[in-house]
Amino acid sequence: MKSKGMLSLLTFSEKRRDLLLYLLEQPSLLSDIRKKFDVSSPEIAPRIREMESANLIYKDHSTKKYTLTTTGKIIARSFKPFYDVITLIEKNEDFWNDHDLAGIPDYLLDRLADLKECDFYVDRFENIYDSHKTFTENIQRSSMIKRVSPIFFPSYPDFFAQLAEKSVPTSLILTKDVYDIVKSEHEEKMRAYYDAKCTELYLIDSAKVAFVVTDIFFSMSLFFKSGNYDPRTDLICFDKKGIQWGNDLFEHYLSQAKKI
Repeated sequence: MKSKGMLSLLTFSEKRRDLLLYLLEQPSLLSDIRKKFDVSSPEIAPRIREMESANLIYKDHSTKKYTLTTTGKIIARSFKPFYDVITLIEKNEDFWNDHDLAGIPDYLLDRLADLKECDFYVDRFENIYDSHKTFTENIQRSSMIKRVSPIFFPSYPDFFAQLAEKSVPTSLILTKDVYDIVKSEHEEKMRAYYDAKCTELYLIDSAKVAFVVTDIFFSMSLFFKSGNYDPRTDLICFDKKGIQWGNDLFEHYLSQAKKI
């Protein structure tokens, strides 16, 4: 089958696409495939024959399991990140279309598929701090915290001073504007944070993304293209890949920051 036909085979059939990605995880019996997709043999058999004809899968007669061919594995491994990115964007297209993504380096935009398990928390206009409540509830359960903050929340000085008092390892990267506010209005709290043995404080000129990454979750919010910060929408991940993506984003900003 020509490559154009193979592309059509996968993009124009949800069942064929899902079957390819499913078999990438593990070879499976026909009974397992039927159970996974909740279909009968007559329903799935034509899709299997089409993929066999395209040399994407074959039936191992010793195990009776359907398995990806070498070609099938190559295509599935390349196709999966693309599919994961599409799935992520379709969860909340406005988030990606309306916000400024300049705060995310290109090499991490190339790895957006790592965020496929993330969810979006969107507050109602009558209570724009619901997502902030979710953030504080999760951060209180964390045993290690890294934060980049280009915006100021009045509750943060008390909150992070308490974390320092509890000896929770914490690293903060503040923009100069936020640092100046904290220094002038909450100097005692900042000193308590700074003097703790388990804390680190850094200064950066600017950042177009606000986020926190801990040992249990990653949460990110962005600025609109107009330049205004969006306090209503958070992207939150609890899986290992999403947390690692957040750690890599933190390292990107840490490389540009100056320790206080």
